[in-house]
Amino acid sequence: MLLRLDTTDSRPLHEQVAGAIRRAIAEGECAPGDRLPSARDLSQVLGVNANTVLRGLRALRDEGVLEFRRGRGVTVAKGADQRAELLVRARLLVADAAGLGYSRSDLIDLIRGLS
Repeated sequence: MLLRLDTTDSRPLHEQVAGAIRRAIAEGECAPGDRLPSARDLSQVLGVNANTVLRGLRALRDEGVLEFRRGRGVTVAKGADQRAELLVRARLLVADAAGLGYSRSDLIDLIRGLS
């Protein structure tokens, strides 16, 4: 798994870590059931603190993209590839809507009106 962080990105580092892992899953570099390297190894590769990596991993766990298993480490959750792609698209939609002057609540109302 090849992860890179953009030093010019203004987002917090833990969000960049989560985004890089999310992209790797969405692009098929990691499949459901695959085990991720340890937080320590990831932090060394990315050049960030291990706590920063752990914060990004916990965010992905909370999204249902990763699973933490005692004795087995961190693995990609079943269906995570589809979920990761959907999250990427949703974030792009929110950014596009904001660029057009719509708030998140406006966007939610638009989506509710579709069904």
